[in-house]
Amino acid sequence: MGGCAQQALRRRWQVEVPVTATGTDWRSWQESWDRQQEWYMPDREERFRVMLDMVEAVVGPEPRVLDLACGTGSITDRLLKRFPRATSTGVDLDPALLAIARGTFEGDERVTFVTADLKDAAWTQRLPHPSYDAVLTATALHWLHSEPLAGLYGQIGGLVRDGGVFMNADHMIDTGTPRINAAERAHRHAAMDRARAGGAVDWAEWWAVAAKDPVLAAPTAERFEIYGEHADGDMPSVHWHARTLREAGFGEARAVWASPSDSMVLALK
Repeated sequence: MGGCAQQALRRRWQVEVPVTATGTDWRSWQESWDRQQEWYMPDREERFRVMLDMVEAVVGPEPRVLDLACGTGSITDRLLKRFPRATSTGVDLDPALLAIARGTFEGDERVTFVTADLKDAAWTQRLPHPSYDAVLTATALHWLHSEPLAGLYGQIGGLVRDGGVFMNADHMIDTGTPRINAAERAHRHAAMDRARAGGAVDWAEWWAVAAKDPVLAAPTAERFEIYGEHADGDMPSVHWHARTLREAGFGEARAVWASPSDSMVLALK
């Protein structure tokens, strides 16, 4: 690859977050998080598109949504761009990602953010609404082990209204296909290595930049006190998720999207 092309790639991935005259440029932080996540999941936007397609198909274009383990508000961002009359409640425990989310959506009356620990049995009491048309989550619940995740699914079953929908897009591993899994992983990591050579920023590097930012340094330190370097959860199969959601009170559940490495399960109340 020529020098000009390499420089262009590096500019695309570089974490550059300017400070505006009125304070931190939260939109730039939001976009830098998206780029970092896309290094791991190049089909991330396709997942979001299908997720919102199914929201519209099941509950219509004006849903009340719970953005579960919302992070910077990536789902909420795409939800409101596509459905301007939607509303969203984002819930997370991460103080740094919530700072970006709150900064990005400051002044938007359609959005509320709640700080809560999904491992706390009382987390639902912090929500502003007793029920939702749709509960959506992506690349977050694999941090939980299967037993607490099954318990969380039971709580979600109580939050989704009759006729409403829950969707989880995440890493879901079928342990019955080890050779396919190994081939997919090798191919995916080779592509990641090529992107890294072009300047892609990984999870650790993104957090290192956040830790040096005057505004995000304190909440970043706090988030590492809460989580440590990384949580080791489970990544059960699509079949486990569908079965467990039906046991949690959903009438139907199955995969509605899949890539070679990830899947999205939809459960209908």
